[in-house]
Amino acid sequence: MSVFIELFLIGVGLSMDAFAVSIGKGLGMEKVNKKQAFIIGLYFGGFQALMPLIGWLAGIRFQSYITSVDHWIAFILLSIIGGNMIIEAIKGDEDEDETDEKDQPLSHKEMVILAIATSIDALAVGITFAFLDVQILPAITIIGCTTFVLSIIGVFVGNFFGTRYEKRAQILGGIILICIGLKILLEHLGILVF
Repeated sequence: MSVFIELFLIGVGLSMDAFAVSIGKGLGMEKVNKKQAFIIGLYFGGFQALMPLIGWLAGIRFQSYITSVDHWIAFILLSIIGGNMIIEAIKGDEDEDETDEKDQPLSHKEMVILAIATSIDALAVGITFAFLDVQILPAITIIGCTTFVLSIIGVFVGNFFGTRYEKRAQILGGIILICIGLKILLEHLGILVF
């Protein structure tokens, strides 16, 4: 599997939380507001690019201490992140409050909080990037752009289809992250060669 495809799949997996929240934002629009959809995409894509960079910078400092177990760390972190995404999707969000009002103005304070909350997983992935010697600039560009596009799509999907696909998208994202973590582990153990 090429590095680009692997990074793209990681980007898709990480963007599923942002995609799900974007669906919720689309639900709150009577008609899709393209400017708001673009801003939502910028927030989520920007934070999904920033958080792996922060994680990578932190991880690079500890790389020399952990290189012998880096593949286990990547597998464990990606499995935990993916597993949590699947559990949250299955369990559902009881705390999620539906808004009755349509077409509310976009709150930038709320968007920053949502963007941070949906990109925490990307911070952990950034740490694994440091251990695996991933070139960070292409990685964060691919992850950020993927999330940007999928977030805009999420607004349109939410507006058109409602919440019907939100949980499925989150489950798919979790499965993708677990599979990539397993692939990294198997490659380093010499069981899988691509």
